[in-house]
Amino acid sequence: MRTGGTRGWLSPVKSRPRRPLRGNWKPFGGLGRAAGQLRGDAVSRHELLSVREHSVAWLVPLGMLVGIAVADITTDLFQIIAWTVLVPGVAAAICSVRITALFAVLATVVYLLADLVWKHRAETGPPGLTLVIIGGVVAVAVAGIRTDSERRMTHMRDVAEATRRTVLRPLPEIFGGLEHAAVYLTADSEAHVGGDFYDIQPGPHGTRILIGDVQGKGLGAVDTAAALLGTFRECAYHERDLAVVVRRLEIRMRRHGALAAALGRPGGDRFATAVLVGFRDELLDAVEVAVLGHEPPLAVGPRGVRPLTVAGGLPLGMADLVPDSGVPVVRAALAADEALLLVTDGVTEARNADGSFYRHSEAVAAAVAADPANIAPGRLAALVREGTLRHSRRRLADDTTVFAVRRAGHAPVWP
Repeated sequence: MRTGGTRGWLSPVKSRPRRPLRGNWKPFGGLGRAAGQLRGDAVSRHELLSVREHSVAWLVPLGMLVGIAVADITTDLFQIIAWTVLVPGVAAAICSVRITALFAVLATVVYLLADLVWKHRAETGPPGLTLVIIGGVVAVAVAGIRTDSERRMTHMRDVAEATRRTVLRPLPEIFGGLEHAAVYLTADSEAHVGGDFYDIQPGPHGTRILIGDVQGKGLGAVDTAAALLGTFRECAYHERDLAVVVRRLEIRMRRHGALAAALGRPGGDRFATAVLVGFRDELLDAVEVAVLGHEPPLAVGPRGVRPLTVAGGLPLGMADLVPDSGVPVVRAALAADEALLLVTDGVTEARNADGSFYRHSEAVAAAVAADPANIAPGRLAALVREGTLRHSRRRLADDTTVFAVRRAGHAPVWP
């Protein structure tokens, strides 16, 4: 199932920008949008040409202009007219409109000095001066278009970041009695949001977690993910039975699809795979699990890595295909020293140059055998993230979410 494009970050719970992969990459204490360069190429360029948060980009065209003038005075190698016209063009690529306009004027002045004052070679005359002036005007116009485009792109990215934080809310490092860490990478280098989702909801009936992947991509997938998360946050808090939560999510998915179809929007037949896990205070050696067309969770502990024994069900939105199939909620053993590792298909479908899939369970088992401290959620999430990127050569074909969680050893606190 494909849901979107490549970007992402690691966050042991909090969303913090890190370094982009193919354009961007972000953490998943929310839903993914730009890690290391929250505002993309414009920001990275400005950071590169800054000293103590002050731009020094103007030094590039200034050095170029001074070099041209010195070379023109001291040697016979260059015709200055062929070079000063380039100075405002360079400024237009990296400087503000005002700085570009300043260099357009300076380039004209330097040309006039070479032509009228220094006079160590034949004058090039008005045609050369006209070329420099026209080049400066064009450079100023280009700088204006570039800065306006960067402003609009920054605004769009900020809006998407706010959307990400709204859909996938930031969570404290320990929430509902669970220690957790998550990574979210989008396959689309220009998008900060996608169809993967996850959340934790503590409540009077225990703490429930949800991870899933909406079929498709774009804003339609984000809209569907937001609808499912809204329903989950309410039902997981109020409903005692996890099967009821699953049924409510199924109903929400079908209602959302019906609305999309009525509005004539694409995705009316959209579905979502998901895993729900319930941690109860009275079940310290087991969890309740419902797997809905998704990759089963892995239990990771000092004794190794094993998939939870669960009964798979149909994805959300497809229950009408088998009306009497029931809700596949089972109780699975989970020792106090084990962590749960859940991933979306961006991990399981990652391929290397030979077309082989990434076997994250084997990589995790080897890492835990080498160092049992790798059971910690933060280490697990980082391990699977790096392994997925390395295996796929940082070319993700799908949105990728890695979520690791274990009991924190104290009673949950819920709002």
